[in-house]
Amino acid sequence: MQQNPYQMTEAELLSQLGSHEESGLTNQAYQQKRQEFGPNKLAEGKKKTKLQQFLHQFKDVMILILLLAAGISFFIALMEKEGYFEPFLILFIVVLNAIIGLVQEGKAERALDALKKMSAPKARVIREGQERIIDAADLVPGDLIFLEAGDYVPADGRILQSSSLKTEESALTGESEPEEKRAGTLEKGNIPLGDRTNMVYAGCSVTYGTAKAVVTATGMGTEIGKIAELIAGSPDTRTPLQLKLEKLGKLIGFLAMGICLVIFAIGALSGMAIIDIFMIAVALAVSAIPEGLPAIVTVVLAIGVQKMVKKNAIIRKLPAVETLGSTSVICSDKTGTLTQNRMTLTHLFSASSNELVSMEGDISSEAKMLLLWGALCSEGKVLITDEGDMAGIGDPTETSILLEGERRGIRKDQAMEQYPRLGTLPFDSDRKMMASIHKMDGKIIVIVKGAFDILADRCSSGNLEGGHQANRDMSLQALRVLALGMKEIEDYDPSMTSGELESNLEFKGLFGMIDPPRPEAAEAVALCGEAGIRAVMITGDHVLTASAIARELGILKEGDRAVSGAELSEMSEDQLAEQVEGISVYARVSPEDKIRIIRAWQKKGAVVSMTGDGVNDAPALKAADIGCAMGITGTDVAKGASDMILSDDNFATIVDAVREGRGIYENIRHTVGFLLGTNIGEVLIVLAAMVIWQVSPFLAIHLLWINLITDSLPAIALGMEPIRDDVMKQKPKPKEEGIFAHGYGLRIVLQGFMFGALTLAGFMLAWDLTGELEGARTMAFMVLALSQTFHAFNMRSPLSLIRTGIFTNKTLNGATLISLSLVMLVLFVPPVQAAFGLIPLTGQLYGIGLALAFVPILVLEFYKNTLGKKAP
Repeated sequence: MQQNPYQMTEAELLSQLGSHEESGLTNQAYQQKRQEFGPNKLAEGKKKTKLQQFLHQFKDVMILILLLAAGISFFIALMEKEGYFEPFLILFIVVLNAIIGLVQEGKAERALDALKKMSAPKARVIREGQERIIDAADLVPGDLIFLEAGDYVPADGRILQSSSLKTEESALTGESEPEEKRAGTLEKGNIPLGDRTNMVYAGCSVTYGTAKAVVTATGMGTEIGKIAELIAGSPDTRTPLQLKLEKLGKLIGFLAMGICLVIFAIGALSGMAIIDIFMIAVALAVSAIPEGLPAIVTVVLAIGVQKMVKKNAIIRKLPAVETLGSTSVICSDKTGTLTQNRMTLTHLFSASSNELVSMEGDISSEAKMLLLWGALCSEGKVLITDEGDMAGIGDPTETSILLEGERRGIRKDQAMEQYPRLGTLPFDSDRKMMASIHKMDGKIIVIVKGAFDILADRCSSGNLEGGHQANRDMSLQALRVLALGMKEIEDYDPSMTSGELESNLEFKGLFGMIDPPRPEAAEAVALCGEAGIRAVMITGDHVLTASAIARELGILKEGDRAVSGAELSEMSEDQLAEQVEGISVYARVSPEDKIRIIRAWQKKGAVVSMTGDGVNDAPALKAADIGCAMGITGTDVAKGASDMILSDDNFATIVDAVREGRGIYENIRHTVGFLLGTNIGEVLIVLAAMVIWQVSPFLAIHLLWINLITDSLPAIALGMEPIRDDVMKQKPKPKEEGIFAHGYGLRIVLQGFMFGALTLAGFMLAWDLTGELEGARTMAFMVLALSQTFHAFNMRSPLSLIRTGIFTNKTLNGATLISLSLVMLVLFVPPVQAAFGLIPLTGQLYGIGLALAFVPILVLEFYKNTLGKKAP
């Protein structure tokens, strides 16, 4: 009987897998295994073919009714031996709508697939003796992988080496406490999953320590893969907005069916042919229901998300786009997010000259000597790229000295050649110092650097009084301070102790450095203020340093407080909720504190965005309305718990994402308003005409054609509207606020009435002047089709077209040209005109129809510029 991986010796297992403990798999072995085992992925639900997706477009009840109507129309035409144009046109429109739906779904699917690919987990692997980072999907059994705290385990594996390793396996075992793991062989058979201490499993996370493991199973062969077989297939992501719109569509559908029944009854009582009444009622129902709305919303969301990716924000969950638009508080880490994560030397104090100098200008020879000594007493180094850029390697405080030295012509490698190092006492956390011994100008010199308060006690000479004052001055500027002292010794022996080398020093000076704010962060914080968004700094750094940076960025304003983790721990939940609005900086806080801060803001009704990068940040990222994981420094666990990943770890990217989220939501809102307003107008026109004259102003194909023109390209183009410059000058949208808030729903209905009144006016006028129902219908078709096409420009923005720019949305310009071409085709091409049951009009009537179609633009421009600035 074949043994389980946890029962075999390491040598037996590696031999069976064709791997080696040091070099891993060969490339040839990998290729063979990849063909055998396939990608390291859980099986997804079988994707629909293009044909299946196309046929799926016909599942809508209204479309099925329309197909039934086409069938009845075709049957009647066959019996009465009349033309077949109407049934064929209905079929053409239905098929065209299906094609448009298919294209929309394809766009959304491609966008979401691209996002999945971008956020796919990585694995650190050894193949052919070389370490590399690969997509976790490319792992095969036999690969050697490295794991560390914060990683998701990418595949099932047997531990070969470990150091204090713990993994969280609740997804498999139900145990909430992390499990300790270690290398070794378990000889018992049938050991429960939770007791296999030498195994790690895909989908679990490393909470502590490091390990090297060999992959034993991938994809559906893993333990989590066996569970996945029970729940195969991933559901489509449905956003709250889409669900609301789906409910709205159903409500409108019921109302439309009720109106259709009324129209059917009126038509029957007035003696109209049953088939004509049926066709008009069905076409009206299809026109009234914005069946393309969910698909259009998905496309707008997906394309918007792709735009965010280009701005370094990877949205992992579509609902996050909607929530972003409502964000009212951004809680951000300091290091790397608000700052550059690059210590920079800004000041020097030379004890001999008693001067505190800024590094912005020229410096004295004494200051340059201090840089030289600092470079010699360091373990870091500077790497110069082919392009001439410099990068520090090593401790950030040391590299800040080395980088400044390089800029001043002081190179560490040259200094080491000139003044060779004889030995060192490395830095440790107990001494808080480092000593480096050099031969300088025929003498043996000990150079010591470390924390000022520690080193000052080891100095017996030098300008310590000036040093104390300079240390206070730099500390008030939130600078991190390093001190440097020196002494000469007669001889050096590697066995010499700290007491011998690091005492009786002469104090030489101080280095002051800081992690500077990102240049764009202050602007982003100011933009938050304009947008009604509160920026809050949460950091593990000292409160003094955090406050200085926050004040420089504009986060900590007059009257705001900065509190430490110790002060926070003394506050009850109620006290924190009371005081949270007055606190802008939290320093020395724990991940648990982050959750408390989030909940305190949420109690105030705020929508909170929170940044995080570590394993312990995952609960806070989940608790926040928008969890933002760091793409560079973030762990896999943090990324997995987040709604959004910042691929550049930049605070400004969060603000950019909020702006995009607001713009996307606004565009969707305008698209919804456009579709509902035009559809309401169509229903009201037919209902009013049937009640007043017992005659329909449209044939079924008229409504279907208009529906095709307005519900497709212009609606999608509205979703592509460029984001307005003033979108970040508005207050955040409350979480519970609906899409029809602030009278928006009423304005949509009023616009529907406007379309109805204008079309009926044109219908009556043309009927009176031509004396023919066909002439009246021609005018009604023209007014309604053109007015709705022009109305798309009204719906672009609450601002006037003069301010927005008439032709700034190129997508809408193109969509309008196509729509107008389709209208002109029916109005002016004689064979098509006749097939639609329309007739030529006089130039006067065409002019009147065009004027009526322009009325919505004039009315809404007047409204936007005079009566109110909040038009849709």
